[in-house]
Amino acid sequence: MMLLFLSLLVACVPLGGGTTPISCYNDQGDAVDWFYLYKLPKEHGTKSPKEGELYLLLEKGSEGWTEGKVTVNDSLGALGRTVGQLYSQEKNSEMAYVLYNDQQPPEELGGTGGDNGESHGGHTKGVVLLDKNQGFWLVHSTPHFPPEQQGGQYYYPSSGVNNGQNFICVTYPLDRFQTIGEQLQINQPNVYNCDVPESLASLVPALATLCSKNRQHGRISPHMRAESNRSVTLTSKDGTDFISFAKGASFDDDLYHSWVAPTLQSDLLVQFWVRSTGILPSDCSRGWKVLDITLINLGQTFTFKATQDHSKWAVSPKAASRGAKGGWVCVGDINRNEAEERRGGGTVCLQDPVVWKAYRTAALECEACGGGTTEC
Repeated sequence: MMLLFLSLLVACVPLGGGTTPISCYNDQGDAVDWFYLYKLPKEHGTKSPKEGELYLLLEKGSEGWTEGKVTVNDSLGALGRTVGQLYSQEKNSEMAYVLYNDQQPPEELGGTGGDNGESHGGHTKGVVLLDKNQGFWLVHSTPHFPPEQQGGQYYYPSSGVNNGQNFICVTYPLDRFQTIGEQLQINQPNVYNCDVPESLASLVPALATLCSKNRQHGRISPHMRAESNRSVTLTSKDGTDFISFAKGASFDDDLYHSWVAPTLQSDLLVQFWVRSTGILPSDCSRGWKVLDITLINLGQTFTFKATQDHSKWAVSPKAASRGAKGGWVCVGDINRNEAEERRGGGTVCLQDPVVWKAYRTAALECEACGGGTTEC
């Protein structure tokens, strides 16, 4: 009986304390170099109590999507274990964090309320958490997520349940976070909660500046209006190369067709939130085909329409012609619409055969250039 009690006690100890490294974590509680998490949309017609909180997970070394062990609202799932590190540590002079979201948590969900920055600043969402050794950068699509650090606890909001949502988490060594901070400055994010202590400020001055000057009554400071766009390679802790694309308001063009596709030298199939005004149609000009996805099925789950999916991701329709790297997958936080051409945001891209196959097979139907639908 005592052994059982001790086992349960260990299982419930929050991650992030003591010598446990700040990292992305999987469902089993293992530190991982990176993962992709796809929160499935609410399946109409079902009566499961977990409806709208189920997810698929793909981590480095896996062979494809696996079903989540719990739900996105469970602190013992990959998302809960990873983001939960923010709340499991007391005020720590060795830990820095930046939470940003164009739709920040309201007061009843552990936020400050007030101006959510939905009509100005970057259309960008994410979490940065690090110490003097390493940390993670989580880019996602969920409104009102996550709760603030002070006195908060891990919680997945009901506003993120109905529609599909996407997450990419990458573990980086300390020396990558200055570059990440510079990318975020270009994005002009709405930072609603942050702390970069003096012990880390000199090591990541871009994050420190973002934290100290970015908010003026919830509005984007002009100090953050840096260059219009920049792409950089970010190498993870264990050596995986990702490309971060960051654009600001002055870029004033579609992220995917005008920049990502020609940079990657690849056509793209793009999933984004289509239930808004000014949606950009599929575009086959300039030598690149960028097609809007209309129908999706992940990992042999139920088929759903793009109108049920708030995710923002892109996949190349074909694998690379040379080598065994597969095609490109990009996961980010900005849509293809006229208003967001004039707002900051970005995407993080990886060329990997397993990740590419997982996303490529999910894209079933697309909008054809000129109208109508076609097989992706």
